[in-house]
Amino acid sequence: MQKSRFTKKYDVLLRALRAARERAGLTQTDVAKRFSAHASFVSKCESGERRIDVLELAQFCKLYGVKVSVFLQSIGVD
Repeated sequence: MQKSRFTKKYDVLLRALRAARERAGLTQTDVAKRFSAHASFVSKCESGERRIDVLELAQFCKLYGVKVSVFLQSIGVD
């Protein structure tokens, strides 16, 4: 099985995550501050350099004001 980080589906997830952040009107720096992390953390997550686990995805979605289930459905993951 191919690592999910290198699939087209994961790329779709990353683009959707970035778009959700932008729709929420937040910069990577804003998100990093709320996570008590460096801006490079958000950058690496959005670029695919760092894999996002399910709990982090839930935190991102909460911060962006979108339910995880709705976010996943929007990218075709049910």
